[in-house]
This record gives sequence, structure tokens and C-alpha cells, in this order.
Amino acid sequence: MIKKQSLRVAYGEALVELGHKNDRLVVLDADLAHATMTNIFATEFPDRFFNFGIAEANMICAAAGFAHAGLLPFFSTFALFGTGRGYEMIRNSISYIQLNVKFGLSHSGLSVGEDGGSHQSFEDISLMRGLPGMTIFVPCDPYETRKAVFAAAQIDGPVYIRVGRPIVDTVTTPETPFIPGKANVMREGGDVCIMATGLMISYALAAAEQLTARNINAAVVNFHTIKPLDAECVLNMAGSCGRVVTVEEHSVIGGLGSAVAEVMAGNTGAKLRRIGIQDKFGKSGKPEDLFNEYGLNSENIVNQCTELISRI
Repeated sequence: MIKKQSLRVAYGEALVELGHKNDRLVVLDADLAHATMTNIFATEFPDRFFNFGIAEANMICAAAGFAHAGLLPFFSTFALFGTGRGYEMIRNSISYIQLNVKFGLSHSGLSVGEDGGSHQSFEDISLMRGLPGMTIFVPCDPYETRKAVFAAAQIDGPVYIRVGRPIVDTVTTPETPFIPGKANVMREGGDVCIMATGLMISYALAAAEQLTARNINAAVVNFHTIKPLDAECVLNMAGSCGRVVTVEEHSVIGGLGSAVAEVMAGNTGAKLRRIGIQDKFGKSGKPEDLFNEYGLNSENIVNQCTELISRI
């Protein structure tokens, strides 16, 4: 049982495991292998690892070439560089023709910490979600990260796996289901539903425990897949709870909160609050301090749930 591990380490280890099972797998990196942890794969399979240097756009086009040749390319760099610098190539060379390329992009969101606002990607999910045919996984812990890698390999088409940097607690098990497009209800409740993703799952579970002390029964749902979103789950939980709070380490514009709002609009009278980055850039600091600064903590989740319940 893994107690704590960085998602990027889990990603690198999963690539090695998959590499032993699938000899078509190749891994591409942009001179950041020791940060994305694809160096683990490079050591095990040096002939199937390719370092393109700081040339993300070129690397995406090369990934397209690998896919055309029948190989299974996993493209890795920081989330900001992969989705931002390479957006046009992802759109036109990968998504437009639905090539079988996987994007395992690390150092996403606010948890990059001291690297600061220039490297903290809050808009990456929004960019990738707007691309037709793009599947988006946001795993919450090491077990989900491994499952996301293996699930991506089974999907015929482009997939984005959003990988976090910090060491995190394990909140799922090897047996926890990971079905693309199907959310996991991690805790039942009828007063409010906390819909979370990625690193925010552990905070959502902690908040639900704290709400119990206030006689508030909160459900927690893990949306490990942002696209395709489990619309049926959204509407079922909104209908049974009447109140929904979304939580994400991403901008509230274009991420989980937006996706949930789009499903709820015109289909339910449930109330909605969105917790995330409120249309701001990041800043440098320790991840825990930044999470508190931006309201990404269990205390704010508890407060938002309580205020939403108190509304007439």
C-alpha cells in the first residue's frame, strides 16, 4: 500500500510498467526528464526514449509522426509548456485528425509553488477541454495516476493526463474503479455534494469530515475524468443534494466548475458554488501557503458549503 508519493513519480513508474507490456510505447520529453520523471523510462528503455530539448512544438509534430507510424507516443513536459507553447500543434497536428498521442504533463496548477506565476498553469484544462475529441484525466493520487496511464493507452485518440508535482496522500486503493468518463462517489451525503478533482480530493474528504461536526452530511465525488464529464452523476447528485460545490486546482473558468455548470444549466434547480483560482495568475510561495492564499483548503470548502446551505 502506497501511503505517500508524488504523482510525477507514479507517472514515470507507470510508463515503465506499460513499456514492458507494450513494445510500441515511446516516450518524448523536452529536456525535463528528471522533473517529469520520464528519466525512469529512459533508463529502462533508452532506445524508446527521445529528448527533444526545449522545442515543444517540434516534439508534438514528432509525436504525430510516431503515431502515424503505428507507435504509441507519450509526450511529457510541464503543463504550461505543453498546453501553452504547443497549443496550435496539438490542435492541428493531433486533435484535428484524432491521432493516438498521449500528453502526460506534470507540474500543473498552483502546487508548482516557488516556481511562481510564470510556471503555474491554471488554464491548461480549459485549453485542452475545448479541443474536440480530447479526453482529460486529472488523477488524485498515485494509484489513479497509474490507472490513468493504462486507461489512456487503451483509448484510440488524444488524451491529456494532468500530473501534479508534490508528494500527496493516497486516498484510493488499487481496487478503486477508474472508468474513463465515470465519476466515483467517495462519500455519500444528502445535504451538499462536493465535486472535486485531482489534488483537491483529499481536501474535499477532510472538509466532509469537518462538516459532519456541524451536522451537515456532505457527499464527495471524484471527477478523475473532466472530459468526457459524467453528466449523469452531476445531475443525480445535484438532484439528491440540491447544492453543489466544485473544487479544483485550476481556474474556475473552463475547468471542472465550468463543466459542471454547463451540465446543470437548464437541467436542475440546485445551487452551485465554484472553488478554484478566481481569474488570477499565481505567485511564488510554498504550495501549502499558496493553497491557503487562494482558498484551496478544507476550511474554505467547509465555509462555502455552510454558506450555500444557509441560503434561502
